[in-house]
Amino acid sequence: MYRYFIYTSYNGTRYCGWQRQPNGLSIQQCVEEALYTLQRQPVCIVGAGRTDAGVHARQMAAHFDLEKPIDDLDRMAEKLNCLLPDDIVIERIVCVKENAHARFDALSRTYRYSITERKNPFNYEQVSRMSLKGIDFSLMNEACAILREYTDFTSFSKLHTDVKTNNCRIDYAQWDREDDLWVFTITANRFLRNMVRAIVGTLLEVGKGKYSLSDFRQVIEAKNRCLAGASVLAKGLMLVDVGYPEELFID
Repeated sequence: MYRYFIYTSYNGTRYCGWQRQPNGLSIQQCVEEALYTLQRQPVCIVGAGRTDAGVHARQMAAHFDLEKPIDDLDRMAEKLNCLLPDDIVIERIVCVKENAHARFDALSRTYRYSITERKNPFNYEQVSRMSLKGIDFSLMNEACAILREYTDFTSFSKLHTDVKTNNCRIDYAQWDREDDLWVFTITANRFLRNMVRAIVGTLLEVGKGKYSLSDFRQVIEAKNRCLAGASVLAKGLMLVDVGYPEELFID
């Protein structure tokens, strides 16, 4: 068997998320159906994670196996893009070692959450629009530094998930101004379901003065989702990078 990593970008607006679902169209389903058309046999892909309904990706990685090698990887990507809808793009396909795993071998994942006050007809599907009057982003960045002191993020996890641990290592968290956008970027070794959106919602409560830095710390330590802020809208969230060890890849 030959194993490949396939990198996709997509606008998640009209999808139920990355992972196949019985009640809606997913990114995984679309890519697997395109692969089936080309290979004339079922091809299962395993993603680096699963983005929720309405969440976008600049770079989602997944792996799949074939019995025969792909002669031209670029041509394969082109053919898949001809079959896929306009809001899903295969960026590239690369050869990896036979035991490489898109989910378990990932070293890091990076998300961005974008908010603005300005109405814009060109980015409304990827940016969350809200009033930013009185929000203290400097204070929110102080709260971001607190995030890096902890590993158990139960307070920011969707309830009743099937994960074995709620521990994550956050390596970077920061709000930055980009033209008329405020963008929150966060990198961690793994994320819990709904975690980024719950963190953003809670940081906004800090920025509005509803939570102090001490309150924010207490929310994390309580390990209680009910004490954290409400999750922000999915459409402002984008997976932008998944990092892997170089030794997984075959030149």
